[in-house]
Amino acid sequence: MGKRIGIEVSLAIAEAAKMANTDVVAAYPITPQTHIVEHLAELVASGEMNAEYIPVESEHSAMSACLGSAVVGARTFTATAGQGLELMHEVLYVASAMRLPIIMAVANRALSSPLNVWGDQSDMMAVRDTGWIQIICENGQEAFDLTVCAFRIGEDRRVLLPVMIHADGFYLTHVVEPIEFPKQEEVDRFLPPNQFPLPLDPDKPVTMGAFTPPVMYTEAKKAQEVNLRASKKIILEHWAEFGKAFGRHYHPIEQYRTEGAKTLLLTLGSFGETAMTAVDKLRSEGKEVGLLKLRLWRPFPFEEVRQAVGNAETLIVLDRALSTGGPGGPVFSEIRSALYSEKKRPRIVGFVAGLGGRDITVAEFEKMVKRSSELAKTGGEQEFEMFGVRE
Repeated sequence: MGKRIGIEVSLAIAEAAKMANTDVVAAYPITPQTHIVEHLAELVASGEMNAEYIPVESEHSAMSACLGSAVVGARTFTATAGQGLELMHEVLYVASAMRLPIIMAVANRALSSPLNVWGDQSDMMAVRDTGWIQIICENGQEAFDLTVCAFRIGEDRRVLLPVMIHADGFYLTHVVEPIEFPKQEEVDRFLPPNQFPLPLDPDKPVTMGAFTPPVMYTEAKKAQEVNLRASKKIILEHWAEFGKAFGRHYHPIEQYRTEGAKTLLLTLGSFGETAMTAVDKLRSEGKEVGLLKLRLWRPFPFEEVRQAVGNAETLIVLDRALSTGGPGGPVFSEIRSALYSEKKRPRIVGFVAGLGGRDITVAEFEKMVKRSSELAKTGGEQEFEMFGVRE
């Protein structure tokens, strides 16, 4: 058993990067991510962490510096949020296409305009097609554990991909939770030194990220897609190894009280624990309701989602981001797509809620279940609802 400590989740993420023996941190502060990189800067300045800390002038520069660090074989970490992630956007594609195992914590935040520093998942969904592995945390322990796991996953020679670890801004990043910290030697046994197989070497100069004409570009993208999809098997291997080593087990989609459930809620991130309380209450009232919690966003776990949905009659998908002018929420759209080919599939109801940091209570989850029942009975054709909009 490790030592359990009450600590702010942002600081726990920074401690995970320290215990992973990160070589280089390049970062720029932005709310609600700032505490992560502030703590890392303190650890480096005090000598507690043997790493290079690069203070840059923007998030675009931060990710660019990470490219240079990772390509010479240094274990590389950064963190950002919201508009910072968007300023990185073009460089994110470079990291994944060049197969650089950069690890980045993202404190999920709403995107402007109007200006908002609070947490939703707009930033996370805006970068879903950049080719990164994306993993979502529900609580502080998961944020610590999955950050450590991310290094082992991304640096595996069968993967060699950058990894984002998503933690909801403020709901996770700024709360103090009891987190079990392993011993350094335990982390060292689980996470071997980074051995990037193709580091830049001045004595053996090569060209990387070169210009590619149309005759070759499609094949390059195909290879990238095949590799990202193939990474799921290796992610599961490393999560299983982490479970053996530390006793905490992670899966692409987690199930809570789904046995015999006719109605299922599906959430991502910190609101899953609120939804658990709602499910407990509804179960105590005799309602056959369960919960699915999506942890792996990219590569998308098609098989696991289909299996988890099972024989449910109604699936309620909660999005904390709006696909403006589209089908409602990005998660709703992808879940519906994943289940489209199934012969027997539930009615899928999408709700967009919790935008800009607005809270979602237990009572509101109960209302979503009630509203989904109404829609199922009436056979309404609307694609989704913006839940909780004030009139």
